[in-house]
Amino acid sequence: MVVSAKGTRLNKRGIETRRQVIDAAIDALAAARGGDPVSANLVARQAGVTWGTMQHQFGDVDGLWAAVLDHIVDVWQPAPDPLDATMSAPERIEIMVERFWRALAAREGRAVENLRQMLPGDPSALESSYPATAAAMAAWEQRWAAAYARFFDGLDVDATKSQRVQSFLPGALRGLWSESNLTTYTDVEAGRRGLVEAIVAYLC
Repeated sequence: MVVSAKGTRLNKRGIETRRQVIDAAIDALAAARGGDPVSANLVARQAGVTWGTMQHQFGDVDGLWAAVLDHIVDVWQPAPDPLDATMSAPERIEIMVERFWRALAAREGRAVENLRQMLPGDPSALESSYPATAAAMAAWEQRWAAAYARFFDGLDVDATKSQRVQSFLPGALRGLWSESNLTTYTDVEAGRRGLVEAIVAYLC
């Protein structure tokens, strides 16, 4: 059951309006540059709805961003398809890095990254100003942790080392992705290959 910010059940038209607004928000966030702010008013204009409709559906901007993240985590995730149980750890690591890399380039991935740049970087400040968004961010991180763990199902991998890779891998790939979108003489593909080889050497 899909409900409004006030807890009322949405009819078919209301559900479609909600989907339309969330889609417009993802487009606006994905198109943002350098952490430029994206307002709820901008999203409302792009979705062709009134501010009253936004309030009814999401309550406030915190509710909007939380709904966007919940939608993305539900319908789009760089989670693995079932992997061949015979695959080695190096093969799985290479697939994991490749999928995460593609995820950063996708519309939904860009939307999440740009939203994170717009929001407070300190978790306590985020939780204070955007409690619903903070909860959705936490759910996002939990899904990533679960997806990461599935890559190593059935393999004998040191748990402490695996946890460390889980912690640094998203940031390392985001750094390489940012570099690839700037004027650079760095061979980003070589850097990505080096990252895979370093993780393999560390874990295996």
